[in-house]
Amino acid sequence: MDKLFIDEAVSELSTVNDMMRWAVSCFNEADLFYGHGTDNGWDEAVQLMLPSLHLPPFISDDIKAARLTRSERQLLAELVARRVEERLPAPYLTNKAWFAGLEFYVDERVIVPRSPIAELIAQRFAPWLQGEPRRIMDLCTGSGCIAIALAYAFPEAEVDALDISVDALNVAEINIQHHGLEERVIPILSDLWQALPEGDQYDLIVSNPPYVDEEDMADLPDEFHHEPELALASGFDGLDLTRQILAKAADFLTDEGLLVVEVGNSQVHLSAQYPQVPFTWVEFEQGGHGVFVLTKAQLLAHRDLFVTEPS
Repeated sequence: MDKLFIDEAVSELSTVNDMMRWAVSCFNEADLFYGHGTDNGWDEAVQLMLPSLHLPPFISDDIKAARLTRSERQLLAELVARRVEERLPAPYLTNKAWFAGLEFYVDERVIVPRSPIAELIAQRFAPWLQGEPRRIMDLCTGSGCIAIALAYAFPEAEVDALDISVDALNVAEINIQHHGLEERVIPILSDLWQALPEGDQYDLIVSNPPYVDEEDMADLPDEFHHEPELALASGFDGLDLTRQILAKAADFLTDEGLLVVEVGNSQVHLSAQYPQVPFTWVEFEQGGHGVFVLTKAQLLAHRDLFVTEPS
């Protein structure tokens, strides 16, 4: 963006609303891609600007009409310029993201939280989860957002947050400490199940693993290339890790235990590879797709399929 254009905005705009309207115009002209917590230019401007002003995500019209200092306008204009020129998702510019109504720290060591699993957590996994879980696993935890939201939803449960990435676990620890959950959410460095002792069992295993297939990886908008590839790509069909999860999950579930996994667009590949498996595909009221539920009994009944390489 031209420096004169930015200087003009800083000089002539005055209120929060002015800056957000200007940002939306800039975003629309640049044809940005939205998908890291928003789906339109106005919400993107809100997500970018309000945290940068140390304001909550929802403010009154009076606050929107409040005048900004010159230094605040300069800060916001520079953030808009970076969002346009670098195609950085807004949460990486503010280091703030929201998931399940909770605020999290994020940076480029982790993907930006956006899983529809938040809706399942709010519903406490009804009607599938039987009883109150005592032990929960968040497999491929990333920023720790799912693990922490689970800890809030099930206040009597201990939540283990597993990830293969030391960088991701460092971010997760920031969030665990921020939410004061050090005693209940335990970050564990592990390549899937590798670090767990044999016989360790959980009432609920939730996973949002890498699931982007080769074709989709090649077509991702620029914004997604700022996220760690390790947290996105999972082989030709996007199911390399999911197959490993399906093959071993039953070993780590209690008898009434439940497995919940997000596979996104790779749902079509999974359904085609395992037509015999009774995946329950969750229908979301708030948007999203590609999340399945399986019981331990269902996993055991089809274990032979999961441990065999697909043809």
